[in-house]
Amino acid sequence: MKIVFMGTPDFAVPCLRTLAESKHEIAAIFTQPDKPKGRGYKMIPTPVKAAALEYGIPVYQPLSLRKGDDAAESIRILNDIAPDLIVVTAYGQILPKEVLELPKHGCINIHASLLPAYRGAAPINWCILNGETVTGVTSMMMEEGLDTGDMLIKRSTGIGKNETYQELYARLSVMGGEVLAETLEAIENGTLTREKQDDSLSSYSPMIRKEMSALDFSKSADVIHNTIRGVTGFTMLGDKRLKVFGSEISDKIAGSEANGELVDAAAFIVKCGDGGCVRFTEVQLEGSKRMKTEDFLRGKKLEKGTVLG
Repeated sequence: MKIVFMGTPDFAVPCLRTLAESKHEIAAIFTQPDKPKGRGYKMIPTPVKAAALEYGIPVYQPLSLRKGDDAAESIRILNDIAPDLIVVTAYGQILPKEVLELPKHGCINIHASLLPAYRGAAPINWCILNGETVTGVTSMMMEEGLDTGDMLIKRSTGIGKNETYQELYARLSVMGGEVLAETLEAIENGTLTREKQDDSLSSYSPMIRKEMSALDFSKSADVIHNTIRGVTGFTMLGDKRLKVFGSEISDKIAGSEANGELVDAAAFIVKCGDGGCVRFTEVQLEGSKRMKTEDFLRGKKLEKGTVLG
């Protein structure tokens, strides 16, 4: 098959590599425009563009596929290519009807949830924020609705009780490539089946906002732990901002301490609103580097009774 791939972040790279190393013809890659980064504002290619250049695949980076000169030129290019299939993984743009209807086999999306749960932009973060224990990847036919198309192939995986969104992101990106390979094989063999989504079972995962990382110690230990896992938490230690990258639920029994107070300063265990406790396992204090809590505590002694926030 002649395939066009559309994707942007590193999550999409295993899918691109699956295609590039298959017997199929990858006619073009569409990805978001390069963005400036760092002190020098150097233009940095998207991870998908960087991978595409390794394989010598033509890359297009329109600002939009829906309006303006970029959209018109992109649709002209796609019509000239006449792909049998378009594969989309975390592209970051909405495809117009004209593009959805162009390929013979339609447009397939690789989505990082077990649809119809967690439609939308941030399914990995939200399944952890909500304390889910199982998630996965779904391949689906694309239509004009947001992740509402027919489901094709699903693969599930358990979520570790202390697993962070970065760790789960990495695992699901690899799974996405595997699900894509299985989906392509089913298309070729004529064995692909479609299952309509039950909208009554759907949920939505909106974009993550920075303020969601603020740790509110009046909440339960589970909520604090899932916030750290799901979006990276932050609080204040004295007059400095403290980022918390990892945590675990502690079996320490809190007493009359205030919410956010250190119950065990030598282990960085904090009391939460339900009386439960969370132990920080990886932190970064403002002006310092990210490190395991044991290393952090070697260089900074904390006092029992210190209150975070």
